[in-house]
Amino acid sequence: METKDIIYELRTKHGLSQDELAEKVFVTRQAVSRWETGETVPSTDTLKLLSILFNVSINTLLGAPRQLICQCCGMPLEDAIIGREKDGTPNENYCKWCYADGTYTYSDMDDLINVCVRHMVGDDFTEEQARVYMRELLPKLDYWKRYEELSDDGQFEAFKQQLIEEINALAVEGMPKVETLNALVGSYVNLAYPLPNGICVKFLDDQTTYLGTQLESEFGGDRCFGVLANMDFILICTYAADGADPEMVLYKKR
Repeated sequence: METKDIIYELRTKHGLSQDELAEKVFVTRQAVSRWETGETVPSTDTLKLLSILFNVSINTLLGAPRQLICQCCGMPLEDAIIGREKDGTPNENYCKWCYADGTYTYSDMDDLINVCVRHMVGDDFTEEQARVYMRELLPKLDYWKRYEELSDDGQFEAFKQQLIEEINALAVEGMPKVETLNALVGSYVNLAYPLPNGICVKFLDDQTTYLGTQLESEFGGDRCFGVLANMDFILICTYAADGADPEMVLYKKR
C-alpha cells in the first residue's frame, strides 16, 4: 500500500474526518486531502505525530519499505511490539522488551541470550544451537556495536539491583530470592485478580513494559510466584499453569 492509502485507511478506521485529523496533527484539512490523493506526503515532524496518534511506525506509514529488526535482540519488528520513547514516540530500532520509555533494558549480552534462548528452543533449535546463533547475531546488531555510546553507564542495571534488594527484603514466605529481573510487556503479564466482591480486576497497562520474573514456590506444587515491578510499585502474586487462577500476595507502592 502507498502512504496515501494507509493514511486514508487509518483515518477512517479511527472514525476521524479529514478536519478532525488535521486538528490533531496541526495541519489544514486541505493538507490531509492532498496526502490522501497522493499529491503530497506528510513532513517528518507530521509523520511522527501520525505515528503516535495511530500507534503505528513511520515505516508503516510509508508503506513498510524496509523490514525492521530490533537492533538489540534481532527480533523482526511489527507495530505492536516496537519500543517507545518517553513521549510515546515509536523507536523503530528496538522492540518493547529491549527498549521501554526511552530506556535500554539490557546491558549484559549473556542475560539477553538466556532470555531469548528460552523462547527459541523447539523443533528448529536445540538450546546449544540457539545459544550459538545468538552469540553470532548479537555482536552484529547496532546496539551492541555501539554499546559504549548508547549505554547509560550502568544506571538501569543499578535500578534493577535496587529493585531486587527491595523485593528480597519483603521476605515473602515460600518465595525464593529474586536474582534477575527481565523486561516483560504488560499485555503478557496483566492477569485479572479476583476481589472479595467477586469482580476480577487487572492492575497493569497492557502497553507498558515492566520488570519481572517467575519463581517456583519453595512449598512445591503447581503454583508459581510472579514478581512485577517498576518505578512506582512492587507486585507479587501466585498462579497456576499458564497464569490460571491468579492470587495477589502483595502490592507495595515504592
